[in-house]
Amino acid sequence: MEIRRFDSDAPASEMAAALAADGCAVIEGLADDDILDSIDAELAPWIDATPDGPDEFSGFATRRTGALLARSETARGLVVHPTIRSLADAVLAHATSYQLHLTQIISIGPGESAQPIHRDQWAFDFFPFPKGYEVQCNTLWALTDFTEENGATRVIPGSNLHDDKLRYTVEDTLPATMDRGSVLVYTGALYHGGGANRSDSVRRGINITYNASWLRQEENQYLSVPLDVARTFDEDLQRLMGYSRGAYALGYIDDLRDPIEVLRPDAGRTGFGDVGIEDVDAIHLDDR
Repeated sequence: MEIRRFDSDAPASEMAAALAADGCAVIEGLADDDILDSIDAELAPWIDATPDGPDEFSGFATRRTGALLARSETARGLVVHPTIRSLADAVLAHATSYQLHLTQIISIGPGESAQPIHRDQWAFDFFPFPKGYEVQCNTLWALTDFTEENGATRVIPGSNLHDDKLRYTVEDTLPATMDRGSVLVYTGALYHGGGANRSDSVRRGINITYNASWLRQEENQYLSVPLDVARTFDEDLQRLMGYSRGAYALGYIDDLRDPIEVLRPDAGRTGFGDVGIEDVDAIHLDDR
């Protein structure tokens, strides 16, 4: 099975259908060079200061630079990109809401070996989610060209519908090659892994992922982004990073207040928060 590829102006419904069937797709040319140049410049000091990974999975010659919302104003635009948000809406439509799961620059250096093939959703303590039930929508934006030689991410299209905890090797995968500015979109159930870098240059990608709001975020956004910085964001981005109820009774503060009130005292929602009143009959309410 090949990796399906789409032009940046392709219908989102076609992209979403590919994600449902294959677990992955490449959207070509979604980010302009000037946006990527700006992100490069804003994050260069942070990337330079990031240590290499501590283990085989993280990569002994790979740097993972996080806290992009706090460190790069330009990267915030990728987090809320309308094409990506529409795909996350589709992949995670069964959840009451979804949130920002992590933001990082992944820099795979020369000599790095291939990452073990895995599912990102294994981060949730290897919980065996039902087959076909997605809890993540992930993106990897090409900040440099992705080639097979420099470590393009390896994927197994269609493996989002395979059994859990299978052991695949690199030989089972295809390289998601793409030009700078393109983006690989994939689900949490897709088997994949970073490729081996056999070149003399760094393969760099922007990893931005989203997950159902009833699950813990991999990157703690509340500590990664200082409050004084978070207060400058648009409300949509604030809620996306986690200042919102995840579902009925999930994530409220003190006296049942909406968490957005920490940043915007007048923006709180009342009643059942992010669950509509029409859904209340379906909820098993606590004893009163």
